[in-house]
Amino acid sequence: MNRLLRWSGVILATFLWRPDALAFCGFFVAKADTSLFNKASQVTLMRDGDRTVLTMTNDFKGDIREFAIVIPVPTFIERRQIHVTERKIIEHLDAYSAPRLVEYFDPDPCLEVYPAPLAAPGARLEMQAGSARERAKALGVTIEASYTVGEYDILILSAQESTGLIIWLKESGYRIPDGAEPVVNSYLKQNMRFFVAKVNLQEQARLGYTYLRPIQVAYETPKFMLPIRLGMVNADGPQELFIYTLTRKGRVETTNYRTVRLPGDKEVPVFVKDDFGRFYHDLFTYQTNRQGMRVVFLEYAWDMGWCDPCAADPLSREELRELGVYWLSEPQPRPWGAPGPAPDVFLTRLHLRYDQAHFPEDLIFQETGDRSNFQGRYIIRHPFSGPARCAAAERYFQETLPRRREQEGDNLASLTGWDRDEIRKRMGVAGEARPGSGRWWERLWPGDQ
Repeated sequence: MNRLLRWSGVILATFLWRPDALAFCGFFVAKADTSLFNKASQVTLMRDGDRTVLTMTNDFKGDIREFAIVIPVPTFIERRQIHVTERKIIEHLDAYSAPRLVEYFDPDPCLEVYPAPLAAPGARLEMQAGSARERAKALGVTIEASYTVGEYDILILSAQESTGLIIWLKESGYRIPDGAEPVVNSYLKQNMRFFVAKVNLQEQARLGYTYLRPIQVAYETPKFMLPIRLGMVNADGPQELFIYTLTRKGRVETTNYRTVRLPGDKEVPVFVKDDFGRFYHDLFTYQTNRQGMRVVFLEYAWDMGWCDPCAADPLSREELRELGVYWLSEPQPRPWGAPGPAPDVFLTRLHLRYDQAHFPEDLIFQETGDRSNFQGRYIIRHPFSGPARCAAAERYFQETLPRRREQEGDNLASLTGWDRDEIRKRMGVAGEARPGSGRWWERLWPGDQ
């Protein structure tokens, strides 16, 4: 029996060295990608005017004979509007936009510091096509088209009412959960059709793939939205959704839910370098809970032509075209012969944890003209470890460094909700007096007090 996949509802400068002057840049040392989350779906949306290319990626695990998706789509879909692409492109997009950790190294406080520039498939296989269409017609369901694209058999369905559509889907082998009828009916009232796909095992074997590749659909609609409600009907808990949008003008945000920036650009203890995956996972969970799980987090917003620091190379023009970015002109060669970066492609990465209770509506988006850069970036700074050869170095070790380490611990606790005492232990400062509580020499030999 085919079961409805859970994501099936997803249609789917200069600076001086000083504590307050850390701009972008730094040495990139770690990133946190989508693999850190269970039940994670990834959707890429190219949007330009009314033109949309939707790319759906899933983390389906199990018998591929049970894989099926049922997706509301706003228009009739022709064969040439459907494409199957490679998973590695989405993996690249994820790596490029993932929250990242950067590190700096404190210089010798005795050295004078000068400014430095900042670098810039059809019905059940055993059902005959004729009988399937006759049964569909009797139930008020129209099979508007059927295609085989790559390893997928695809149907485009319309219906007069939701009961007939659900009965037909169930009789055709799709496991539709109880409670889906009101949601399906709401999409039918919007004159939406349904894109239905499952795996054609013979085609998959012929093509040689052992995994499910992302499915793409191109269409035109004034609605810039992502239906997510159908995929929540039978969900056994909250789900993760990562949305990457590729636009011309600027950042994308949701209009019917709050879009907030993921807290970042804070210094955290050095030990986070060895535990960055858990740090990011716990940070997102803690901040989501603080917001009552009713927000969409912005994790990255940047012009695709460059990055700072780069968690991965920007996507190539060929990769961007594969994701639907059709407006790219031919690159102008640079003096050394290599093509220039892709201009006029702005990437927004959104991340939400959602369920029926907190996200009762589909996601509605708008493209803004805001091209300001943002990234989920976290900073570690390695202390200077040389001798104190001057008064500035003594102030650094006695005042600046203890105060900074205390702030790093506080930052980590406020970001993740981790216990402050455990953080101090991992930092090696358990039992230390807070900066400013006594003269510095009183903390050198506490046993003598």
